[in-house]
Amino acid sequence: MGLIVSDGKSRAQRRAEAKALKTKAKMEAKLDAKAKRKSDKIDRRAAAKSDRKATRAVTKSTKDEHKATVKAAKSAEKVAQANAKVEVAKIQAEANKHLLSTTNVKRYLAVARLIAPIAGPVIYRASVGIREQLSIAKANRAGVSPDVLRQFSGHGATLSARIATTRTSIDNLSAQDSSPESNAFTEAMRARLANLAAAVDAAEMMPTTQRRNAHLAIDRELSAIDGDILARLGVKG
Repeated sequence: MGLIVSDGKSRAQRRAEAKALKTKAKMEAKLDAKAKRKSDKIDRRAAAKSDRKATRAVTKSTKDEHKATVKAAKSAEKVAQANAKVEVAKIQAEANKHLLSTTNVKRYLAVARLIAPIAGPVIYRASVGIREQLSIAKANRAGVSPDVLRQFSGHGATLSARIATTRTSIDNLSAQDSSPESNAFTEAMRARLANLAAAVDAAEMMPTTQRRNAHLAIDRELSAIDGDILARLGVKG
């Protein structure tokens, strides 16, 4: 006959030990979840702080670039005006000395009259070129194409361009995957973007400080949507 080996523990003891292990596992799971929530909260605060710093830096850079554009345009205008005055002074001096013939005087006066309309377009083209470069730099910082950015105006133009770009990404995602789950995701994203677009429009009439806070909130929500899209595509941030 075979021998039955006993570990010396009763059935009640084994049940108590199993219950204790189960309770311990639950407690550890709760502690892990709590620690993760705390870590996520810290990460969100750090991200929000970083976003605020980046937005302030972009705002300052944009103001400095605008000042530089205005200063460059004014300088070009002053140079053109000075050149025009010099040419007119030369013509008048020669005419006063009677050293020029009537035909030459008329010719020089005609040139002088041409200087003014020529200087204007030159200044305008220089100003347009500078604004174009600023527009490209602004679009690059926002992560959108200059062509998309040009479609919008106002204080929230950059945010509107980002919303339009994200909508295109969602449309592409919808075209790649037409499953019910994917359709539910893209519809939810479109609804969030529609709300953000309405928020951008509403912020245009707000006071400066309130508008800036609204733009920061919209920027954070757009970043969150971008993160959700990347996660949907299997890209980890």
